[in-house]
Amino acid sequence: MYKAIIAGLMLSTSWFAAPAYGEDIRHMPPTPPTVSDDQSTLLTSDDPQLAANKKLVYDMYRIVLQGGHADRAKEFIREDYIQHNPNVPSGRAALENYVRATRPERPLKDVLELPLVTILAERDMVTMAFVRPEKDAHGNTYYSTWFDMFRIEDGKIAEHWDPMLKSDAPIDPNDKKID
Repeated sequence: MYKAIIAGLMLSTSWFAAPAYGEDIRHMPPTPPTVSDDQSTLLTSDDPQLAANKKLVYDMYRIVLQGGHADRAKEFIREDYIQHNPNVPSGRAALENYVRATRPERPLKDVLELPLVTILAERDMVTMAFVRPEKDAHGNTYYSTWFDMFRIEDGKIAEHWDPMLKSDAPIDPNDKKID
């Protein structure tokens, strides 16, 4: 009985998600997600601790990951930092080495140059979402979304997650701007 109900719901709602008749979604023009036009508004929260956590992660991303200033990681990241990206060992020193090996040191900017969609904070966690332009097998641009999630402990970043695969080559995320 449940299978019949689910099948009926899928049939009755499938037109919402399907492309128009005769339209091949693989040939539709790429549409990037909307990015924030004012990053400072993403750093606010009614909860001062959540606002502080957002600012900590934002500044770390801006200074260490975008700016390539690996020597400043100690301002933001715990020495016993846990890394869930399979291409980078845990520990602040390992992250510093990864940053040095994957990007040059750049002048610091007041904002992130990566196309930032949003920053979400709850409890001791902060998640950032970015638009990620990529190329398909034919060289055509399409857009995906990249997520970085951080856990804060005692005022510093203690843990990190992202969707990186072990088979992925080391990257400088600063190469993923929208042209």
